[in-house]
Amino acid sequence: MEWSLSLLLNHPQILRKAQNEIDRKIGKDRLIDELDVVDPPYLRWIINETFRLYPTAPLLLPHESSQDCIIEGYNVPRGTMLLVNQWAIHHDPNVWIEPKRFNPERFEGLEGSRDGFKLMPFGSGRRGCPGEGLAVRMLGLTLGLLIQCFDWERLSDKTHNMMEGPGATMPKAEPLVAKCKPRLEMQEVLSQL
Repeated sequence: MEWSLSLLLNHPQILRKAQNEIDRKIGKDRLIDELDVVDPPYLRWIINETFRLYPTAPLLLPHESSQDCIIEGYNVPRGTMLLVNQWAIHHDPNVWIEPKRFNPERFEGLEGSRDGFKLMPFGSGRRGCPGEGLAVRMLGLTLGLLIQCFDWERLSDKTHNMMEGPGATMPKAEPLVAKCKPRLEMQEVLSQL
């Protein structure tokens, strides 16, 4: 959530585009709900792009090779502990065009949240994270509500620092600090809460 909001505050045109899409698809007379999260594709693209740039953990959980094999010329004996560096895959210029750039539109036309093995913030296959569906749905709902209900601003003209801090879960080096105010278009709905 913190990475998503930081990216949106550093790219206000993308934040406005997401607000406009939510206003068009959901309207201004009710709050976005869990079933709506599937419909606004731009919100899904923002979430995918955030997971690509800042996955929850840079390395997937370790696995063990079940048989001897050779991968890219490297001999991998049976029983070897394997780690997948998803951060490196998500930032590889051979896989992604302009991999350091925040560009939600790169996911246009993608059905679901997967792009083969290019994007795998929750792992893949039968050993993927069982909480992926819940995490994506809750992030989509919460981020959608924050976009729909509030106008967001940075505290200064300076962009947010997007450096990763130390740790296994890739926290931001500097916490997000921003200001928000209820959107005029949503004041009536918010007053009924």
